[in-house]
Amino acid sequence: MSLAYACVHSDPPSACDLCNATLCEDFMDAKTVHGPWANLCPTCFRDHGVGLGTGRGQHYRRQPDGKYVKIEG
Repeated sequence: MSLAYACVHSDPPSACDLCNATLCEDFMDAKTVHGPWANLCPTCFRDHGVGLGTGRGQHYRRQPDGKYVKIEG
């Protein structure tokens, strides 16, 4: 995917909103089964997320330049 056309997160979080784990490579900006949206680590997304896609969530991955690019959702 060319970064010229990629969706880049403008203000990536540093920690998971649920468990406070440091977000290093991947995070999900997603709706939770509890109702509100959160920035989630992969483990919390697996346990508390409702999925990816419009109205559900987005998966971001850190690139070598430090930017987080949406790769799914």
